[in-house]
Amino acid sequence: MSTLEIRDLHVSVETKEGPKPILRGVDLTINSGEVHAIMGPNGSGKSTLAYSIAGHPKYQVTSGSVTLDGEDVLEMSVDERARAGMFLAMQYPVEVPGVSVSNFLRTAKTAIDGEAPALRHWVKDVKGAMERLRMDESFAERSVNEGFSGGEKKRHEILQMELLKPKFAVLDETDSGLDVDALRVVSEGVNRVHGSTDAGILLITHYTRILRYIKPDFVHVFVDGKVAEEGGPELADRLESEGYDRYLGGSVESAAAASA
Repeated sequence: MSTLEIRDLHVSVETKEGPKPILRGVDLTINSGEVHAIMGPNGSGKSTLAYSIAGHPKYQVTSGSVTLDGEDVLEMSVDERARAGMFLAMQYPVEVPGVSVSNFLRTAKTAIDGEAPALRHWVKDVKGAMERLRMDESFAERSVNEGFSGGEKKRHEILQMELLKPKFAVLDETDSGLDVDALRVVSEGVNRVHGSTDAGILLITHYTRILRYIKPDFVHVFVDGKVAEEGGPELADRLESEGYDRYLGGSVESAAAASA
């Protein structure tokens, strides 16, 4: 079993006015096989957590720690984090003109495993994964994310996840911009990887609709860069009905209901 442990994490982002604190002491532990959902209003620090774990240079960790099986993740380069078993499905995947999906995937697999996959088996694996995600074979020859629809970009993220088989996957608002059919296909892909590899999943979302397909073991509510409340799947149901007013200094009625 593997463990991703985040302790008292403080992170700032560089702005025109100087560094702006975003995360203000986050504690979170994710074990293999667990699904953790992070929910919260806009600007609460959810995506900052994702990109800080992945090593985005825009985000500066000012204190705290992130360890993977006791190893210091924050001391690793981005590629070292990927080889250690970390994966980030981005909210806004970038376009890479001139690089085909097939070349991109095989290069990534080679970099992570340290050797190129056997071509015959690799082609079979890619084709099978694309079929399960309902992606046409011609997709493999298109440039990475260039001209992709929102749904195609998100399917491509999950295609990477299925082929690279990470220990821990951070999914940053993977449900955004998806219609009902695409949401179901993407969710099935996440569940498939989770079930076959025992990967730990950190699922960041605003809404509960994806949680109808991907069942979380734990739900964490982010407000103002911190975990404001934690619970099981029932917490997501409560957020669906009540929203975030109780955490944001909403109406007197909301506060009274929350304390009742």
